[in-house]
This record gives sequence, C-alpha cells and structure tokens, in this order.
Amino acid sequence: MHSMIPVSTKAKQVIRYPTSDGKPMAETDIHRDVMVQSIWSLERWYEDDPMVYVTGNLLVYYVPGNKRKHVSPDVFVVKGVAKKKRLYYLAWEEGKFPTAVIEITSSSTRNEDLKRKFELYRDEFRVREHFLFDPRHDYLEPRLCGFRLSKADYVPIAALAGRLPSKVLNLHLEADGQNLRFYDPVRGETLRTADE
Repeated sequence: MHSMIPVSTKAKQVIRYPTSDGKPMAETDIHRDVMVQSIWSLERWYEDDPMVYVTGNLLVYYVPGNKRKHVSPDVFVVKGVAKKKRLYYLAWEEGKFPTAVIEITSSSTRNEDLKRKFELYRDEFRVREHFLFDPRHDYLEPRLCGFRLSKADYVPIAALAGRLPSKVLNLHLEADGQNLRFYDPVRGETLRTADE
C-alpha cells in the first residue's frame, strides 16, 4: 500500500517587483552627474567594508507584497547589509532601511523631497541622517541642508567650517558650486571624484 503525501493545490505566489518606476533618473544632467559622482565617491570610501551598501536611484520597497509602496532615493547608504548588486531593495528581506540618504533636489521635485520623502524617511524608515542638495540653487537656502534623527524627529545639522558633519558617514558634506563634495576630517582632505 502506497502512502500518499498531500500536495497543496495552491502554489506559492511569487511577487515580481518592478525595477523601474518610469520616472527619469534625474531632473537634469547636473543632477545626474552629482548623483553619480556622489555614489562613486561613497563606494570608494566604503570599498573595504563588505557590510556597507552604497547605491542610488534604486527602488526601495518597504511593504511586503505591495508593489506601489516604494521610493527611489538619489543616493543612499545602508550599514550592516552585504555589498552586492541588487535589482531593487526589499527592506523587510534586508532587515534594514537606509542609514543615510542624500536627495539631489530641484524646484520640480521640491514638494516630494520636502514632504513625502522627508516624512517617509523620518517616520517609516527612521533614516539616521537625511541630506538635501540643490545644485542649481533653485529654491533651497542654504543649498545644502542636513537632518539627524533625534528621538522621533529630524533636527537640522549645524555647519562646521562651512561643511555639514555626518556622524553616519564619518565625513563632512560640502557644496562646491554645483557639485557635492565629501571631506574626510581625519585626513583633512576632500575625497576625489571619478574625474579626478
């Protein structure tokens, strides 16, 4: 007599998350260049640490099974997750939200950057540091602003010698014309860009 093994008639549903939201990568060539250079510089800064993931313009999904609950930070760093190539970032699978986020903002993304993303990073993701950089100086004053999570709210990061110190990155961020630069306070030098 053969024993029968029950077989579920319901196959486990596999959810396929999109890799694009259909929006352009950046508002202008200037915004794209700042984003790419920032990612490049931070990747070099963390290249020897296998548990720091640096990326940008990648969809971050934050509600399991909901393809509409996503955001695409321009630049983000996640400490404590493996450095590897991803199609998208599923926060519940990774077990962590971004640790630091940089938005390259403009007047056309102003409402999303200052309202929806700001509240999402603060209230849902609990991003420890959130920076906004306006390379064309369209509206933001000063053109580089930073916020650090303190309890349940963001408090502005005070400038130090014209730069914003990041406790998360161990770097200082600085507006250099239309460029965003990273300064290493220990060595007293600015990180190089890919062009340099």
